[in-house]
Amino acid sequence: MTKQPIDQDLMARALTLAKQAQEIGEVPVGALIYHRPSAKIIAEAYNLCEATHDTSAHAEMLAIKKAQAHLGEKSLKDCDLWVTLEPCAMCAGAIAHARIGRLYYGAEDPKGGAVDNGPHLFHQPTIHHKPEIYGGLSARPSAELLKAFFASKRG
Repeated sequence: MTKQPIDQDLMARALTLAKQAQEIGEVPVGALIYHRPSAKIIAEAYNLCEATHDTSAHAEMLAIKKAQAHLGEKSLKDCDLWVTLEPCAMCAGAIAHARIGRLYYGAEDPKGGAVDNGPHLFHQPTIHHKPEIYGGLSARPSAELLKAFFASKRG
């Protein structure tokens, strides 16, 4: 996990998106795509797996699709992905295929994460693109949101 100074506004926006997911009963994960050349957020999303009955409707996947549609191309090399939770293997694979330039994430996911936990996907020889990775950003509020959500489901 690499550390770098961050734009607090972008992670704060991702956290707001995560809270919107929680409000509708989704696992609270929010993501956005920031396009460096235009200095603008070009896509935002939060988990919609329950609402859509689609296991692939993770915040990262939805944001990537929106950004690709916005730019009219599949390569997001000039983009950064900001997400509140360490991406899973599915999302990390999509990040690699979309050639996202930088990945910023909040809380680590020891059980389901695939970046700095689990399979360490970007360190595998079969992965042809590895973004710059900055993990642990706003990790505490991201983790607290997830813990509160799952505690409410158990209670």
